[in-house]
Amino acid sequence: MQRIVILFVNGGLPSTAILPLDIFKSAGTLWNALNGVELNAHFDVVTASADGKPVVGSRHVTLTPEMSCAEVGQPDLAFVAAGGLEFDAMVSHAYDPIETIAHNEGILPWLKTWHEGGATIVTACSGALLAAAAGLLDGKRATAHWGLTQLYSEHFPDVDWREEYLVTDCGDVVCGGGVNAAADVSLYLVEKFCGREIALKTARSLCIEMPRTWQNSFTHFELRAAHEDEPVLAAEHFIRNNFAKDLKFDAVAKHVGMSPRNFARRFKDATGDTPLAYLHGLRIAVAKQLLETSPTAVAEIGQTVGYVDPAFFRQLFQRKAGITPSEYRRRFGRVAA
Repeated sequence: MQRIVILFVNGGLPSTAILPLDIFKSAGTLWNALNGVELNAHFDVVTASADGKPVVGSRHVTLTPEMSCAEVGQPDLAFVAAGGLEFDAMVSHAYDPIETIAHNEGILPWLKTWHEGGATIVTACSGALLAAAAGLLDGKRATAHWGLTQLYSEHFPDVDWREEYLVTDCGDVVCGGGVNAAADVSLYLVEKFCGREIALKTARSLCIEMPRTWQNSFTHFELRAAHEDEPVLAAEHFIRNNFAKDLKFDAVAKHVGMSPRNFARRFKDATGDTPLAYLHGLRIAVAKQLLETSPTAVAEIGQTVGYVDPAFFRQLFQRKAGITPSEYRRRFGRVAA
């Protein structure tokens, strides 16, 4: 069981703390309870503030933690909610990142200590600012609300801010983008640690969507560990934008300025997959999302994601998912076929 501490921060958006709390608490429990199955909690969840005292969030909402950071011990994950985003300050352009850091400086040493002890640091929205202030994002890819990343890059230029992502995963630090991305990053972590089936059941039991990965797109694809090979990142972006087409990898290699042989080698080294396996994985991930959310016929979904032969699509889906597309829809679909 993973021990996770949800950090309540001053001036925070309460939903970015409470929604993750509900999601992690529900993993393996709420769906089971609703379906008469034995409970099997996957996370030991506690809440904390720097000194154990209540914090006042946006709109004067008070959040009362269970304990102080000093009482937490060594967690497996530490979740930093959004902080310093008072609505009135935002709309009047009075938001000050440095003031946010100053008001929450008491949690920074704990983030460093827990990180050094092996904890994964997780942030939602402006929580990434506090991880950056603790020095945990230097040289790493990170995301926050798309309206804040430019401002944050002025204060923390050594961080690779990516506003287009809803979730970034550097292994030891995982960031969620905008406010509702608190749910995206939480469900992403449930899937990462417990598997997709538990994540889907958790999402369905709470009537929320499974995570997207882009702030400017609703295309779903399970995230891989981050890498820094820029031409391969460009190739991934190209494949994502053209996954349903009849892609020729020689053309993709040319697009990113590599020979086909060098492209195949570097792509595998960076992502862990061959380009073809990556493409299949992306197509099947999108097919899963369509099966979960739409009544479209299975064969048509196959064509939508790039497979003209329905039999090949069904065989490939079963090989990747372990069940047929129809069975997947029966288990996880919200819309009857």
